[in-house]
Formats: sequence, C-alpha cells, structure tokens
Amino acid sequence: MSPARRSPTRGKRAFAATWWGHAWVTALEDSSLDSGRLSRGRTYARQGMVGEVTVSPGIVTAPVQGSRPRPYRTSVRIPTLTDRQWDTLLQVIATRAGHTAALLDGEMPQDLVDDARSAGVPLLPLPTELDPHCSCPDWGYPCKHAAALCYAIAASIDADPFVLFALRGRTKERIFEELRRRRGRTTGAGPPAPQSTPPGLPAAAAYARWAADRPELPEPPALTATRTPALPPEPPRASGLTATGLRRLAADAAARAARLLAGDTTSLELTQHQDALRLAAAHRDAEWFHNIQTGTGIRPTELARLTRAWRNGGPAGVTAAEKPFTPDPATMAAARTALTRALQDVDDNKAQPRLRAWRNRLTLEGAGLQLRLGPDMRWHPYEREDTEWWPCAAADPDPVAALAAAWEKRQEPAGS
Repeated sequence: MSPARRSPTRGKRAFAATWWGHAWVTALEDSSLDSGRLSRGRTYARQGMVGEVTVSPGIVTAPVQGSRPRPYRTSVRIPTLTDRQWDTLLQVIATRAGHTAALLDGEMPQDLVDDARSAGVPLLPLPTELDPHCSCPDWGYPCKHAAALCYAIAASIDADPFVLFALRGRTKERIFEELRRRRGRTTGAGPPAPQSTPPGLPAAAAYARWAADRPELPEPPALTATRTPALPPEPPRASGLTATGLRRLAADAAARAARLLAGDTTSLELTQHQDALRLAAAHRDAEWFHNIQTGTGIRPTELARLTRAWRNGGPAGVTAAEKPFTPDPATMAAARTALTRALQDVDDNKAQPRLRAWRNRLTLEGAGLQLRLGPDMRWHPYEREDTEWWPCAAADPDPVAALAAAWEKRQEPAGS
C-alpha cells in the first residue's frame, strides 16, 4: 500500500494526494464533457470560494461564492448502498483483519475496493453516479460551482476515507459497531465488549442538563496543619508537558470552571482549533508558544497571526483572519460612506486615499491599513507588514473607530 503524499498546488492533481482521492476526482472529470467548466471549478476551489461543506447520506452540500453577492446553493448527490449491499461490504471488510486496521489508520485498501466491486458493491463513485445540482442559472453539467464543490470535497476524502462511507449511507461508528457484532458471532465470544470511551453529549448540552437541576455545592474541606496542597509531580517526559505548562493548564481549567459556575458557557462553544489559539494568547512565552505550535501543526507565522487575532477579537477575530465572506452589501456601503466622510474631515485639501472593497474587507490603499468585518458585526483592524496583513488593534462595531484605533497603534513607538 503506497503512503499518501502531498499534492501539487496547481493543476488537476492539486486536490487529491491519495489514490482514492484521485478516484473521486477522476469520476468527476469523466462525468463531464466540458473541460472549461471543470477548469473554472478548480479555480473556484483553489481560491476558497467553497463554503462550509456538509456531508450527509447520499448528498454533500455547500454554499459556493460566484459572481453574485449571495452564494449559490450547491450539492452533489451519490446513491446510497442498499441494506443488502452494506451486508456484502461489511462481510468483505470483516473477512480480512488488515482491511479494518488500514481503515482505522486512515487508509483505503485498494484490494478492499476491488473485492467489494467484484461482489457488486461500488464503494468508490462511478462517473454516472455523481449528480450535481446548483441554484445558479448555468446549464452546465456540472456547472463550475458544483465542480468546485467536488474538487473541494476531494481533500476531505483524502484525509478521511470514511467520508465516502458516510456518503454511501453509514457512519464510521455504525460500521465498526456492526463489525464488532460480526466478529463476536464468528468467534463465539459473545456480545462485543463495551467501548472504552462511551458516547456522550456535547459539552454545552451536558452543562445545560446539569444546570437545569444544579445541586448545592458542598463546602470545601478545611485545611489542617498536616494537610498542605501540593503541586502535581513533574509530568512524564513523553507527555510533551512541562511543570510550568501543567500548572498553567490546571489554572486555566479552574478559571473556566469558575466561569461556568457563574453561568458563562461561551468557552463550551469553542472548537479545538479555537481553544488552542485561546491558550496561545493567554501567555507571552516562547516555550509555551512552541509547544502549542508543535501540538497543533500550525505554521509558526500563521499561529502568531491567529494568536494576535484572538487577542484583538476573540473567536470572531480568528474567523475574520481565516475566512473571507460576502456580507450584506448595505452594511459594506454604509461603512464605506462613513469612512469616506471621516477621511475628508481630516483634511479637505489633501487627496484622500482610495477605499477598495473586497467581500468583507475594506482596504485603505496606499496607507497599509485594512478593516475586516467579522461574524460578530465588528470591524477588525489590520496593518500591512511587508507583504502580509496582521491584526493590529481591538475590534469595534464602528468602522471609523476601528480605523482610528489602527492609525493610533501605528503612531505608537516601536516596542511600546
């Protein structure tokens, strides 16, 4: 089995690194006779025009930004497997332990696909099975927006072959539950052992259930002369933690628990990515930053940029840094008008810098300043440093105040 390799950044092969990812792209390209629309779709996917992708049994959907302000509703359908086909496929997987091991390791064994196909089960899509739909007026099949979605989903299939299983109708958890049941019947070992980590509720739902009938908290035990709180021992070397890092994590957990008891549940809504940035922003320490960078795999420069975005705007600041979007045109027009008037009030006799708008961003050309509208409807100021844009001041609902904050920050002496 050949290992997955990094894809090129250009051309047809830029969207898949594994053989099963290439099979998805090939099915798309073999289903179309219009190479021009496929080329435009690749460009759209490469430029990040595909929004959040949702995978459900038999369909993958996403908003795709086109030439109009509002994204198009785009989907690609693929037939789900029948119960009989699933029974056959699970039997193919169960007959060879290597199939299960490879899938757990994030690999799709080619002989598994071949065996399933020989048994009449098409796991990988055939060109005739992809059924694209889009709300745009383009009559192409697929149109460039649906093609962009197909190219974008190839990366998800690369990273997790169970995306293909989900499209065919069953989740990873259900597949392995049924495989355990089959193995128990085959070996006579009785029912499968319970999972070591039982499924639970999302943190926010679990807290809401507890808070609805919250018990009285017991009084803390009194400390005696012979009982002294002790710091945890030095963490094992293989853990990647230091004593300082462990103390910081313990203090952070205690502070979050106190906020939860006070009714603040905002931290429960954070993704793992956002929580890592929150921790990175909590301490200005090189070793702390390095450990988080190593653990997350985010490039150091990008981690530094996103950490600064968190300090200036929290989760919404991170979203503004990572994901451009197309807001209500009226909101952008009002902000542009307010900024133009404010710039004219500074000096009527001086030529005013030109404001350039792109999606949720307003750039003051020639001044090296930019405002980005975040999902919190606040304006997040940015300053150009060399060739990159960096967050430079706290976000503000007023675009004029946000631009003034960026300008004042620029006037501060270096290192202040």
